[in-house]
Formats: sequence, C-alpha cells, structure tokens
Amino acid sequence: MRLRTALMGACATAAMALPALAERGSDGNVNILYSQAVSILNPYLSSGTKDVEVSSLIIEPLAGFDEKGNLFPRLAAEIPTLENGGVSEDLTTITWKLKEGLLWSDGTPVTSADVVFSWQYCTHPEGGCAQAARYEGVQSVEAIDERTVKVTFSAPKPNPYSAFVGSTSPIIQKAQFQDCLGAAAATCTAQNFGPIGTGPFRVTEFKVNDVVQLEANPHYRDPEKPAFATVMVKGGGDAAGAARAVMETGEFDYAWNTQINPELQAQMKAGGKGQFVSAFGTLVERIEMNLTNPSPSLPEGERSTVKHPHPFLTDARVRKALSMAIDRNLLVEVGYGEAGRPTCNLVPAPEIYASDNTDCLTQDIEGAKALLEEAGFTPGPDGIRVNADGVRLSVLYQTSVNPVRQDFQALIKQWWNEIGVEVELKSIDPGVYFGGDPGSPDTFQKFYADVEMYANNFDGTDPEPYLAQYLCDKIPGPENQWQGENINRYCDPAYEALVRELAQTRDIAARAELVKRMNDMLTKESHVVVPLVDRGRLSAHSNTLGGVVLNVWDTELWNVQDWYRIK
Repeated sequence: MRLRTALMGACATAAMALPALAERGSDGNVNILYSQAVSILNPYLSSGTKDVEVSSLIIEPLAGFDEKGNLFPRLAAEIPTLENGGVSEDLTTITWKLKEGLLWSDGTPVTSADVVFSWQYCTHPEGGCAQAARYEGVQSVEAIDERTVKVTFSAPKPNPYSAFVGSTSPIIQKAQFQDCLGAAAATCTAQNFGPIGTGPFRVTEFKVNDVVQLEANPHYRDPEKPAFATVMVKGGGDAAGAARAVMETGEFDYAWNTQINPELQAQMKAGGKGQFVSAFGTLVERIEMNLTNPSPSLPEGERSTVKHPHPFLTDARVRKALSMAIDRNLLVEVGYGEAGRPTCNLVPAPEIYASDNTDCLTQDIEGAKALLEEAGFTPGPDGIRVNADGVRLSVLYQTSVNPVRQDFQALIKQWWNEIGVEVELKSIDPGVYFGGDPGSPDTFQKFYADVEMYANNFDGTDPEPYLAQYLCDKIPGPENQWQGENINRYCDPAYEALVRELAQTRDIAARAELVKRMNDMLTKESHVVVPLVDRGRLSAHSNTLGGVVLNVWDTELWNVQDWYRIK
C-alpha cells in the first residue's frame, strides 16, 4: 500500500553540537533495523514498544523527555509550570500553548482542536485505547483559542505532565481520524498505517510486519532538518541478526534492542563497523501471571476475561512459589552480563522510587515446594502436583521469539519442573505478540496463556501513569478491543485507592513512598508481576552515523531529526 502523508516537528533541543546543515535531506538515506517488525503506526492502538517508537518519527506529543529525563517542548511553545502560570495554583489545570506556524505534513495548520480530539479519541467510551492510563484523572480538554489548550483534572494533579507528554500520548490530526472514534478505530486502516503527522518524516510505504519507508517531511518546523532525505525501517529477524547487520556487515545504520548475550557482544565489537550504546532506565523483563482462565475450552470472547478466574493462579501462594523457584542471578549471567541486574521491582528507577524489596533475589526451591504443599498441591504419580479437586499445576508459558528469552524459558521451565509444575513453552513472532491486533489470538494483551514474559518501561521519570495501568478499568477484553493495559487482569480496591492518592500527592518523598507501596503490592505481596531483570537498553549504530544519543526515558528515536552522516 502506497500512503502519502506529511508530517512535521520533533525535538526542540539538540542532543549535541552538530555541523551546520546545508539543506534538509542532504545526507541521503538511513537504514534502521527493528528485530520486532512494526504492525501499526498508531500508538493508541498498540502497546508494543516497536510500534510506539517508529510512530514517533511521524506523530508527536506536546512535550517529550530528553536523555536525562528532563521535559522539553516539542509542539508546545514552552513547558507550563506554576512559575509561568501554565499550571494553576490549585493544581487542577494545565494550559498548553502551541508553537506558532505549526503545520501537519499535508500542509494544513495544527490547532488546539487536534489536541482536544486526541484526548477524545483515546477516551471514547465505545473504543479501546492502549494508552488510556496517560489520560487518567483528566476531566476535560478544551480549546481556548487556535493555539491554546486547557486540560482540567478531576482533582489536584501534582504531576500534570502525563496527557500529551511522551511518545505514548501523541497528537493526531482530527481531520484524518474524525471518522475513527470508538469501535471504528481499528477499522481505519489507511489512517493507522499512514498517519498525517508533525514529525521529521512522513510515510511513503508501509508493509505490515515488514518495512516502513519514509521521507523527510517538507513541512517540518526546522527548515534545516532532518539531515536524511529518506528512512527505511526494516522489521523482523532476531536481535543477534539485527546487531550483526550493523556491527559486522554494515548493511544497517541503527539496530534497536540488540538483546544478545555478553559473548556475542564481544565478538561483534571486533567487526569494527559500529558500536553498542547502552544505559539503564526502567526497562524490566518480567513474568506476568494471568488471573483469568485462558483455557481454549471456553467460548471465544470469554477466555482470559474476568468472567472466569484462573483455576490456580488466583492463589497467591502458587504465584509466590513460582517466583521463589527462579534464580535471577543466573538469568542475568546467561542473558545480559553487565547489561542486566537482578531485580524484584517493577519500578527499579529513578532511585527515589525504587523499593528495597530484595526477597526474590535468593532462589528457594525447597521453600517453593513447601508453599505449594501448603496450598494443597501434592505430587502425582508423574511428579506433577495436583490438588484434592484434581486441578493439575500445568502452565502454558509464552513470550516473543528471541534467543535470550528462549534461554530464560528453558531455565525457568527446568526450575518449575523441579517444584512439580508442568510447563509448555510457546514463542511467538514479536511483530504479532506486541502488535495489538484484536483479531489475533497471540498478542500479549489477549494473554491466551497462563504466564507470559516481556519487558516494557514508561515515558519520563515519574511512574504515576505506569502504575495506573493496573486499575480495574484498564483490563483488556473484547469490549475494548483487547487494548487495556492491565495485562494480568489485577483488580484490588486498596490498590485503586493508592493510585488516587498518588495522583493528588505533591511532596516528592510522600510520592516515593506511595510508589514503593504500590510496587510491593504488585510484586512482593501479590506476586501478580514477577520481575526478573532490570535491563539496560542495548542498541547498536554504525560508525558513520552521527548524532545518536541513547534515551531511556523516551523513544530511542527521540532525536532522529538530529542524526547525520559522518563523512
């Protein structure tokens, strides 16, 4: 499908001093490789990081986060604060002002009506939005004039930088998407595959789960950027192949998420064609426990829904035993080396928010067995535990295709077998697994398995919207096209009360204590989320690609308009 769309704008601050550019597009083409292929270019309909990141080349929020986690304006003229009057004294409103002269990539003006519409799109009661937590607590969004937008919160909001901030909360064009509200959202193929935007590039061709071709946006707000005339984002393969294509063969300029073991990293560095870039942020590889029943014996539309509780994972003792059996230190050694750290926390950073929860760091096979005995599960003739009702401890454990993840699956299966749990392993193409297609049985949101493994992180340095994903109304299901963010179907009134309290707490120390409490509820107490590894971001770029600054607080492509060819 050939899709001509135009866009405009990106980072307002350069990541490093760059040589003066003679003209936009003077450096030709840049090739980017994502081992997880892109499925859609609308982040409101996908929780997959690869979809969000590549979409950020095209559509943008009002503000983003730089490589140090600091807010900076993208489409906004400045960051609203108490000091400049943009945030009200009672913390119930934030008022954004758009930059002057902003144009969509089709040449039409960007107005406050587009911002209002973006909120209406994600919060439509008949639709599903993969990023609904970004708008938690927003009561209204209104256009004051053509360039001014006022966001009103239902209660004082000490952290008002959630809606329209970061790559998961972009502005979409009202004129393009106005017929795509609610249940119609997923049917708007042309819009979802070729959004009109404000970023540095616009889509020229998109082959789903394969390749995205882009060209420089002629209406981009900086007339000298981007330096590259065209971009090809190729998807598929695996992390090792992606890294090799930069570090050894030189076919690609940038490879995202080169999740490979330390030995391979060392071998590839010897190729001399590129370099790895890495940094720690909030990316946690973890296992999610399904609190609902994924059995294929249930009718379609009822599998993995709150109508049917899981036959044994609703017992916290079983979940804890599965966590206790895991040797996280060995996982780090096998999979990441210095690029990983064992963790018990869903929120490992920034440091002020990190709980001192370390209980899971010591493997305890015998303790796990004793806990399963306490829960009423005793070994059957084949060694697999069964309770008095005949419920067998048998789990389907799924994740995406990736060598490190398959190594983890093999090790964890071995440990779970040792405590009397039967394990079937499933690996899914990452383009499908993280794609968000409501018609696919294999997305991580649909969760047609007992346990699943993946990693994600949050925009910026404040985890409030990230933790709000575990609210009861964020549970994926057929009624929201399986786009909810509460993957394991967790629902606890006490947790919900803490989410509301955090949203209204201004003191940073008090906020930190609330975050730690919520983290511990999900991990240490309920074991609904089983963190494994605090992963450093690891990507690779060619020695001839300049301007790359790894950002763990926003998309890795956050400053692509500043990339250039070293000649």
